[in-house]
Amino acid sequence: MGVNPVIEIAGRRIGPGEPVYLVAELSANHNGSFERAELLVKAAAAAGADAIKIQTYRPDTMTLDCDSEYFRIGGDGLWAGRTLYDLYREAHMPWDWQPRLKRIAEDCGVHFFSTPFDDTSVEFLQRMDVPAYKIASFELTDTPLLRAVAATGRPVLLSTGMASIGEIEEAVDALRAAGAKDIALLKCTSAYPAPLDEMNLRVIPVLAERFGVVAGLSDHTLSETVPVAAVAVGTSIIEKHFTLSRADGGPDAAFSLEPEEFARMVRAVRDAERALGTVTFEHGPGETENRLFRRSLFVVADIRKGDVFTGDNVRAIRPGYGLPPGALDTVLGKRAAEDIKRGTPLRPELILP
Repeated sequence: MGVNPVIEIAGRRIGPGEPVYLVAELSANHNGSFERAELLVKAAAAAGADAIKIQTYRPDTMTLDCDSEYFRIGGDGLWAGRTLYDLYREAHMPWDWQPRLKRIAEDCGVHFFSTPFDDTSVEFLQRMDVPAYKIASFELTDTPLLRAVAATGRPVLLSTGMASIGEIEEAVDALRAAGAKDIALLKCTSAYPAPLDEMNLRVIPVLAERFGVVAGLSDHTLSETVPVAAVAVGTSIIEKHFTLSRADGGPDAAFSLEPEEFARMVRAVRDAERALGTVTFEHGPGETENRLFRRSLFVVADIRKGDVFTGDNVRAIRPGYGLPPGALDTVLGKRAAEDIKRGTPLRPELILP
């Protein structure tokens, strides 16, 4: 399948050896206000996001306005008891906002793209000329949607939450068969918020290797550490939900980072990238200077010319100006080529053959 290719979004290279691509997911955190959505875009850009992502749908294209048990959310999660239609009506972003927010994001120097949920949203986003598409975990098995997105020729980021390896393979095959060339798979745990012990970040390099794609992470934890761990295992993309304040509420607020938290995550990710570096056994300036503080052989008592080197007059001590400690066995028993004062580093020219 190939190994870890590089994709491009609006000229930005994404993949192994490139800086991690950091995506701020706004989702429903606009809370029904365009002004808040604008503030979210600007705050995410200021916090270090490379891209802003939204969601493009209408409640009528997602589900039915129906109160039967099939359409009511059960369990005890964030949205328990609500109907799907009611949730999507609150959470959706009006379509007339989206071109305006895209211009604001681009003015801030960040990319802007979206998750479509049906053909009409793909057509709308194409008219907006978005540089990429994101497919949500819940739509991974929606083959017609995958084909519609692939046919645009734009890069596709596909979340893998809840999916079996067979379902992921079918989705990737469907995308490729419909013309998608730039594909990224995002390891995702579809729980809100996601428990740390269900993240399984070691899947990330497996996705890259098995499918020959760029691999990343769609992270629903509130942790700023999980993205750093993801960098260590080779992620190329990190997506995090973003809000101005969790205290403001909203359907997605509970698993979204606030601006300062997102900024700290960005700094930590960039630090982790620098620390990973490359595979090398060369020494940087800091290590090169400190090599002088390793042990070496020194004369520790005055020696006259012709005297024998013994354990009493030669020792391995710091600093590192003399012969390496491993040379001690070959030095002992030999004679001094000249008078040597205590504290002199022992070098070859001071030893008679």
